[in-house]
Amino acid sequence: MGWFRRGGPTSEVDAQRRVRRSPLLFTVPVVLLVLLTVVLGWEIARANVTEAARADWPWRLELLDMEPLGSLLAVAAGAVLARAQYARTVRPLLGWRADWTTGSLRGGVPEWRVGLLNGGSHTVVVEAYACRAVLRRGDPEHAAAWTDVESVAEVLTGAGLVVGEDFQLVTMGNFPLVGTGSYETTMLGAFSQRFVDEVEALHFRVRVGDVVGDSHERILDALKGARSASYQRPSP
Repeated sequence: MGWFRRGGPTSEVDAQRRVRRSPLLFTVPVVLLVLLTVVLGWEIARANVTEAARADWPWRLELLDMEPLGSLLAVAAGAVLARAQYARTVRPLLGWRADWTTGSLRGGVPEWRVGLLNGGSHTVVVEAYACRAVLRRGDPEHAAAWTDVESVAEVLTGAGLVVGEDFQLVTMGNFPLVGTGSYETTMLGAFSQRFVDEVEALHFRVRVGDVVGDSHERILDALKGARSASYQRPSP
């Protein structure tokens, strides 16, 4: 029986969060809206002082007529709201799926295979990909550092685990994740029973960029569920 997790709690591990907004498509419209709001406040204040006072500094400073200012403010507010709604529509839904199966490790042994999916409606691109392994025996401070796949593989092989026999790890760079809205996954790794017994935790940190320039990140606990699930041999 497999185990599937999507969404997740608000903790760092197994939770998706937005880590960056597009400076051009988010920051600029918001700054423009704030500036226009300040100008509106100034013009309202000028309109409520006497005619004689408006002849003196600083009240004689007229920034913009109220009619075009109102139109610009409405356009800016509409752009910010439209961008927010569209960003919510196209945001990725990063999830993962894992199950005991066979096929990736030598000898056809049972393996805990982990796959990443994008349940959103639009394609995203992997911007950054890192992982960390925590061994049951070893230096937890060093083992828990975020690093690349090659460095983690060195830590694992140094602990006596064999590539292709006990584990397989996939490297990603600028990889597109198509928004399928289904449970179709891209494999992140496959791990033997020995790997599950000797490795305390294996985390993947995936950061993707969406079509509006925002970046989203999710940290996956790849071995979660591996010790409670069991391999079910397919029926002939």
